[in-house]
Amino acid sequence: VIKCKAAVAWEAGKPLSIEEVEVAPPKAHEVRIKIVATAVCHTDAYTLSGADPEGCFPVILGHEGAGIVESVGEGVTKVKKGDTVIPLYIPQCGECKFCKNPKTNLCQKIRITQGKGLMPDGTSRFTCKGKQLYHFMGTSTFSEYTVVADISVAKIDAAAPLDKVCLLGCGISTGYGAAVNTAKVEPGSTCAVFGLGGVGLAVIMGCKIAGASRIIGIDTNKDKYAKAKEFGATECISPQDSKKPIQEVLVEMTDGGVDYSFECIGNVGVMRAALEACHKGWGVSVIVGVAAAGQEISTRPFQLVTGRTWKGTAFGGWKSVDSVPKLVTDYMSKKIKVDEFVTHTLPFDKINEAFELMHSGK
Repeated sequence: VIKCKAAVAWEAGKPLSIEEVEVAPPKAHEVRIKIVATAVCHTDAYTLSGADPEGCFPVILGHEGAGIVESVGEGVTKVKKGDTVIPLYIPQCGECKFCKNPKTNLCQKIRITQGKGLMPDGTSRFTCKGKQLYHFMGTSTFSEYTVVADISVAKIDAAAPLDKVCLLGCGISTGYGAAVNTAKVEPGSTCAVFGLGGVGLAVIMGCKIAGASRIIGIDTNKDKYAKAKEFGATECISPQDSKKPIQEVLVEMTDGGVDYSFECIGNVGVMRAALEACHKGWGVSVIVGVAAAGQEISTRPFQLVTGRTWKGTAFGGWKSVDSVPKLVTDYMSKKIKVDEFVTHTLPFDKINEAFELMHSGK
């Protein structure tokens, strides 16, 4: 058993608490990882807020991390002690019907236990002050050591800077893949990206790499426009600058609508606007943002009858074990940006400040 520091969420709506926790050794088909760097994501904040129906407390949150394998359990063959890895919240077992289907990346092998905050055998590897702590998204990267299933880990280039590539564990991969895998953006096309946070910037990067000729960024926070333009946005607009609904503004700006739109906020009203900003006959709108539990999307069916397509994406459609190492290689060879997404670097015990920076849009 390893004793180490972790940021524990004891209950919903309270700040994280830095505690000494015990991390049990990995069982069969499990891997224990020394986490070197982790990022914070809105999904962590969503669960911490208490709005997530799958949220279990007390829990160790975090799902954008990178580290070094400390030890492996019986039967683990793909990684060994000392390997550099990224934990994966969407695993890839290679055996279930989802993994065998090229149309999806949603491996279901450990979905039930992962959703309950437990390892595949139905137990936890974390304790603190005599209490069991739950795992989160199969990763729990807000701990100096974590245990994950062996199908939830990608071995990556040992030379990669872990304080940067941890972002490929969720946000960057999600946005980039939404453009290149889910929407399959084509050269010369016009795109609209709603929400210019980390995921939205990654969508813009993907649209640019795919050869889009016009990329319109949409956000009420104008402080984000300069960064969006660095990533490839050709123009940025705020919904608050017009009395007309944003979809009408976009349809007028683009002679009938955009070829591809992306919702990167998790707001069902914006999801509708993103669909309705698409061009009749061929427009495709991709939902990337995760809306709160119980919310529903709506539009007039005529929007779809007249040729628009509404899609969603999880982790950008990447088959995780196969794709994450390649994304790291693409970053190392400067094909995709990663460093530019990092705005602040803080010591682990300042993790609550990181959440404050995220909530304030910084």
